[in-house]
Amino acid sequence: MSAYKFSFAFVCIFFGLSLHLQAQNNLIQLSDELAKSFTTKDTLFKNPYVDVDEWRDKPVRHRYVHGGFKGTETRFSFYFPQKENYKGRFFQYITPFPDNENLSQAATGEEDKISFSIGSGAYFIETNEGGKIDFSKPNIGGDATIGAFRANAVAAQFSRVVAAQIYGRSDRPYGYAFGGSGGAFRTIGGMENTEDVWDGAVPYVVGSPEAIPNVFTVRMYAMRVLHDKLPQIIDAVETGGSGDMYAGLNEEEKAALQEVTRMGFPPKSWFGYKTMGIHGFLVLYQGVVMADRKYFTEDFWTRPGYLGANPTASFLKARIQKPSKIKSGIPGDEAVKIGLVEPMSAQDRGTADAAWKSMGGEPGTMPVAFQLEDSLPDVNFMGGDLMIKSGAAAGKTLQLTKVAGDKVALGPADPSVLMLLKAGDTVEVDNSNFLAVQTYHRHQVPEKEYHVWDQFRDSAGKPVYPQRPMLLGPLFTMGASGVLPAGKFKGKMIVLSSLWDREAFPWQADWYRSKVQEHLGNNSDNYFRLWYTDHALHGDQTKQEDPAHTVSYLGVLQQALLDLSAWVEKGIAPPVSTSYKVEDGQVIIPGNARERNGIQPVVHLKANGGDRAEVKVGQAFNLEAEIEVPENTGKVVSAQWDFEGNGTFPVAEKFTPSAMVKLKTTHTFSKPGTYFITLRVAAQREADAKTPYTRIQNLERVRIIVK
Repeated sequence: MSAYKFSFAFVCIFFGLSLHLQAQNNLIQLSDELAKSFTTKDTLFKNPYVDVDEWRDKPVRHRYVHGGFKGTETRFSFYFPQKENYKGRFFQYITPFPDNENLSQAATGEEDKISFSIGSGAYFIETNEGGKIDFSKPNIGGDATIGAFRANAVAAQFSRVVAAQIYGRSDRPYGYAFGGSGGAFRTIGGMENTEDVWDGAVPYVVGSPEAIPNVFTVRMYAMRVLHDKLPQIIDAVETGGSGDMYAGLNEEEKAALQEVTRMGFPPKSWFGYKTMGIHGFLVLYQGVVMADRKYFTEDFWTRPGYLGANPTASFLKARIQKPSKIKSGIPGDEAVKIGLVEPMSAQDRGTADAAWKSMGGEPGTMPVAFQLEDSLPDVNFMGGDLMIKSGAAAGKTLQLTKVAGDKVALGPADPSVLMLLKAGDTVEVDNSNFLAVQTYHRHQVPEKEYHVWDQFRDSAGKPVYPQRPMLLGPLFTMGASGVLPAGKFKGKMIVLSSLWDREAFPWQADWYRSKVQEHLGNNSDNYFRLWYTDHALHGDQTKQEDPAHTVSYLGVLQQALLDLSAWVEKGIAPPVSTSYKVEDGQVIIPGNARERNGIQPVVHLKANGGDRAEVKVGQAFNLEAEIEVPENTGKVVSAQWDFEGNGTFPVAEKFTPSAMVKLKTTHTFSKPGTYFITLRVAAQREADAKTPYTRIQNLERVRIIVK
C-alpha cells in the first residue's frame, strides 16, 4: 500500500471513530440531562435512560431514540422527524398484548405507522407496555395498570422532554394514542385514568367488559352445531341469496344460529368459517378453566340447566376421550410442514387481529406437537386437553389445538412439563372441557345494560340458566387494561368499529358510546365520534382474509388520527358519527351515504338491474355502479373490478375523482357456473394525494349464474 493510500485510510478510520465516540458522548450527555430534568408523579418510573440515539434512513429519515426506565422492564422507542417536518404532535401506538417496543419497524406500505406518523408531522411512540404479562389468567389481584397504561403514559411524558431538547422548542407537543382490540381497552384506560398525557385517542375494534370469553364461546358453540350447514347459511346471506339463513336447519341448529346472531356475531362474516378458528381464545381457555374449575369438573355435567347434564346428540358425537401413548415429539418446523401449526410471522406481532399468537411463547427446540400410538376420531375438533397419565409429568395437562389422525398439536405449553414427557408415556386426549366452555356465556348474564343477554332472561328479567359465582368478563378486561371503561375521559375521541367483526362484535362500540353519553350528555358531539366501517373485519392489515369479501379499515384509522389532531389543535370538527340502530344484537346502517354519515364511501352495484343475474355462456350482461361519499369527506379516487372472484382486482376504471361516481360496463363468462363479481372502491380526502395512506375503502358484490 502506498503512503498516500495508507494515510487516506487512516484518516477515514480515525474520522469514523471520532464520529462514533462523539455520538456516544452525545448519547450519554443526552441521557444524563434528560434523566435529571424528567419528573413524574408515578414513583415507579423515576429514572429514565436512553441507550440508543441515532439517525436512520429507513423507512424514512428519522431520529431514533430507544430507552427505558431503570428498575422496571419498561422499554420505549421514539421516532422523531427532521426538524423542518415536525408539527408539534406525536402518535402513540398501543398494542393488544405486551410484546416489544420495535414491532412497527417491520411494517411496510399502508401498514407503516412510522412513515405515516412522520409524514403527518408527528413523532411516533411505541412501548413494550411494561413487559410481558400472562393474559391467559384473569387479573384476580395485582396491578395490571403497569402494562396497561402507566408504562405508556410515562413514556409519552418522557417523550415530550426528549422532543423539547431535540427541537429546541418549549411548547408542549400534542399527543394522540391509538390501539385496537386489547389495545383499544388500554387506549381507553389511559384516556380515562391519566391527566395531561394524551389530548385525544382513536380506539378501534373495541370490545366491552363482558366480551371475554363470551364472544368466543358463543361463536365456537355455533361453529360446532352448524358446521355442516354453514355453506348453505353463507349462500343465503350472500348477495343474490335467498336471505333466509334459517331455511333447512333443524331445531338445534336454528336455535344455535339465533343465539349467536342475537349475541352480535355478524351473519355475513360466516364466509370465513373454514379459516377463522378460535382466534384469541387459544390463550384464554386455560384462564377460564382456572378461574371456574368447579364448572368444568362438576356443575356442567351434573346440574340441571347445563348442557352437559342433558347433552344433545351432536354434543355427544363431538366428544373425545381417547387413551393412547406418546410415540414421538414433533418439532416446530416439521409441524408447520405437515400443517399441524401455523408459523408466527413478523406481520402478526402487534396487530389487532393476530397479536395473541405471540402469547404462546417461543417453543425453541421443544416439541409443538406429538405423534400418538393410536388414531383419533374424526370430529370437528376446535380444542381440548392432553391429560398425562404416567411418567415424570403424570397429573399434568397440556392444551391441544388440533388433532389429525394420530397427531396432536399443542397450544401454549409450559416448557418444564414438555421436558418431562417421554415416548411411551400414557396420555388421554379429552375435549370435554372445551365442549363445556362453548355454552359458558349462558351462565354469565351481566347487568341489563348488556341487551344481547336478554335472550337468556325471563319476562321478569331474571336469568333462565343457572349462573356462575362471578362474571369473568370484567376480570379479563382488568387484565388487559387495568381498569374498566366508564366513558369518562378528558380530551377528544374517535372510536372505530367494523361491521363484520367476529371478535369484537359491533354492538360493543355502541355500548361504549352509551357510557360516554351518560357522562357527557348533550355535549357528547363536542368530544366524541363513532365511525362504523362496512365489510371490515377485526384485523388492522392491508390484505384481509378474503379481499373479494372484505376491505381494510387502515385508511379510516389514519384519517381518524388526522381528523382528531385537527379537532384538538384547530377546533375543526370531524365528520359526524355513523348513523345506525341496534336490533337483536345487530348493528344496522342506512343504505346511502347521505343518511349513513361517517367517512366511508357507499357502493351500489347492479347486474342487469338486480343483485343477481342469470345469463347464458357468452351472453353479455350489464353492470352499473353508483359510488357516493358522505358529505364533506372527500372524493372517490379509485374503482377496481374483480370479475373472477379471486380478490386480485386487475381491472381499474378511469374517471375524474368526484363525490359521486357512476360506472357502466358489460361482461361475459365463457364457462357455466356461479360467479361473484366485486367492485372495490376507495375515497380520499385529498383527491390528488400521492400517498398510500388515508384511502378509505368499501366494496359491493353481485351474483351471476351462467348456464
